Amino acid sequence: MTAFAEPRPTRPIWLTTLADLALLLVGFFVFLQANQIDPHTLSASFRAGFGIADKPGIPVDIAGVAGFAPGSAQVTDARAALAWARAATRDPRTRLRIAGEVDGSPGDVDPVTGSGAILAADRARAVAALLVRAGAVAPSRLTLTSAHGQRRVVLTLAYEGPER
Repeated sequence: MTAFAEPRPTRPIWLTTLADLALLLVGFFVFLQANQIDPHTLSASFRAGFGIADKPGIPVDIAGVAGFAPGSAQVTDARAALAWARAATRDPRTRLRIAGEVDGSPGDVDPVTGSGAILAADRARAVAALLVRAGAVAPSRLTLTSAHGQRRVVLTLAYEGPER
């Protein structure tokens, strides 16, 4: 003769249904409260919470300036990038990000400081100064960064949305 374990007491099925209903009701009220917050304020608070200072735009187009000699920030030929920037920045809701790059080799560094990051920043600044002097874009719509990759400057057009 085998002994079976005594059946454990169970909760009535309506109690589970009631708990599900209560959670759905709480979720509905959270949804109602979330819709009362301005979306721009909400996204700004998310950026602040994660330590992101500037609102990143949505990249929509890209161009580049190549032909830098190792260790040099001298722009050789930027006519194509200049024409691209003039056309791309007609819309006032866009911003231009200019990223200067170095290839990481020992010879592709700033001759005075020996720093690749400074040379990359100098390349970005040289292209930005060229664009501003030519009247292609206002300085307030530029963001300069530096990176490792190739001996070039990459221009990225970003859409930032409507003015607030």
